[in-house]
Amino acid sequence: MAKWLLTVAVVVIVLGLLTPALRRHLPGRRLPGDVTLRWRGRDYFFPFATTLLLSLLFVAISRLF
Repeated sequence: MAKWLLTVAVVVIVLGLLTPALRRHLPGRRLPGDVTLRWRGRDYFFPFATTLLLSLLFVAISRLF
């Protein structure tokens, strides 16, 4: 169980880091639950809804195999 939890955590972290670069190329760009904050001239992107959706997708795929 700990291995799966660690794997999911690593995948979520990697996707969270890659999301700003990937969202320029993906259609739709943002889900309603994603948050963008501007602080001191920098944009910070928190993809809560995207992370949840991708996690559910990965869980569904892992249960098939």
